[in-house]
Amino acid sequence: MKTLSFNKEAGSQLFGKINNAAPEKESLKASELLNFVKGLGLTYKNIKITTSEDTVTLEGEVAEQADAEKIALAVGNVSGVEAVNNKMKVTEATPESDFYTVVSGDSLSKIAGKFYGDVQKYPVIFEANKPMLTDPNKIYPGQVLRIPKM
Repeated sequence: MKTLSFNKEAGSQLFGKINNAAPEKESLKASELLNFVKGLGLTYKNIKITTSEDTVTLEGEVAEQADAEKIALAVGNVSGVEAVNNKMKVTEATPESDFYTVVSGDSLSKIAGKFYGDVQKYPVIFEANKPMLTDPNKIYPGQVLRIPKM
């Protein structure tokens, strides 16, 4: 998989006051991200998360491409994260999804129209981004979404 870019000013406020890059702070950030992934119930066989300033590196193994992409999006859509270097190994290789950064005025139906030519296919995007999305009407500018190939 590749390195994904994120808007480090947008996303979940997970880190609180952890702002400097001291080694113990990086270890704490990685630990908080791992707990966040576990809390979302995302699927993996094994996982190692490391951080360096505003970049997260994911290593380990997942069964499906979608699992690796969801983990990358979960940690990337956290405030303070600018890039995710996803080195997860995938057991069942399938085509990688496209990724889209939400801009002001977007809706899932508008994004579905852009990618699939049909605004009624917004549930495909919503389902592809669960559990990070809990409501199809709650997306925000700067958020990165998975857009599965159809």
